[in-house]
Amino acid sequence: MTSTPSTEAVSTLEWIKSSHSTPDGPDCVEVATAPDTVRVRDSKHIHGPRLVFTPGAWSDFLTRTAGRGES
Repeated sequence: MTSTPSTEAVSTLEWIKSSHSTPDGPDCVEVATAPDTVRVRDSKHIHGPRLVFTPGAWSDFLTRTAGRGES
């Protein structure tokens, strides 16, 4: 994960809301992918802070967290 700016055109990213997000609840996450990065943000605060992952780090994150938090 990194917090350094990228040369990618951030304004052209297509953000996709997580299927686990709720319209008015606390769990509102959006993800945008690009060739060199995967970005994650809070959909309630789209201009707020974002996490930036390499594709490999994002894949590792998904693998390690798959199925967690499900009842």
